[in-house]
Amino acid sequence: MESGVGLRAGEPEPAAWSRPGFDDRSRLLEGVRAYGLIVAMWLRSTMAYRASFVMTTLGNFVVTAFDFVTIMLMFAHVDALGGYTLPEIALLYGTSATAFGLSDLLFGSVDRLGRRVRDGTLDTLLVRPVPVLAQVAADRFALRRLGRITQGLLVLGYALMTLDIAWTPLRVVMLPLMVLSGAAIFGAVFVAGAAFQFFAQDASEVQNAFTYGGTTVLQYPPTIFAKELVRGVTFVVPLAFVSWLPALYVLGRDYPLGLPGWVAFLPPVVAGLCWLLAGLAWRTGLRAYRSTGS
Repeated sequence: MESGVGLRAGEPEPAAWSRPGFDDRSRLLEGVRAYGLIVAMWLRSTMAYRASFVMTTLGNFVVTAFDFVTIMLMFAHVDALGGYTLPEIALLYGTSATAFGLSDLLFGSVDRLGRRVRDGTLDTLLVRPVPVLAQVAADRFALRRLGRITQGLLVLGYALMTLDIAWTPLRVVMLPLMVLSGAAIFGAVFVAGAAFQFFAQDASEVQNAFTYGGTTVLQYPPTIFAKELVRGVTFVVPLAFVSWLPALYVLGRDYPLGLPGWVAFLPPVVAGLCWLLAGLAWRTGLRAYRSTGS
């Protein structure tokens, strides 16, 4: 999270978090604190217009609900899709939509980074004594995105009430684990996509292909996709660990690629590895950044 910009004559010395010897844990804590302060500022701004907040949140809820309405319309003509019933697909949908909604709420603003690089406004963030990633992620924090999370939780609740699952302690633990780990995986994809925008400023749609496009893929069973795509979202961009692998364990179904059952418990490990790679990509992009000069 270094600023990547050297000091010039007359400039103030860097903040403590960016000095050599300031350990990574302290940087993380400083970043979390700064993120919370910026988010609190935007929440106060949002609550100043409560009617607008309620309407935009409801609009977000309704728009995202059409995704599941489309699936329900399919089942008006078929009994199963790829061998999966509507409640089973609702479990896939609910877990992936909730995980993505949490990540979008916390990190969705980073997709504006390319615009900041193009117009030079990123420079104003670099000179502040706050980690840049915290500023970018918290910028224009949109509480209206709670509509997507609410919609995902409602679909997940419908699935859990409808499905006849042989619950065990491991299956019970798997549900919150997959949602939180999935949100972390999507968050890492958001940050990695933002890092790519340091080099290709007009690349937000590339990032959206893996975030918004990824959650759309996960809302459907893996059996309807070609095995090449299933391998890609398992071993290349590991979005399968967001919902497919753990959800199929909960449902008692085999994964199409024939992976062993224990891989369903790997989402936290995969999330940690994704964040490690995303952090490296972010630092590389930030150090390579050159001001517009304007």
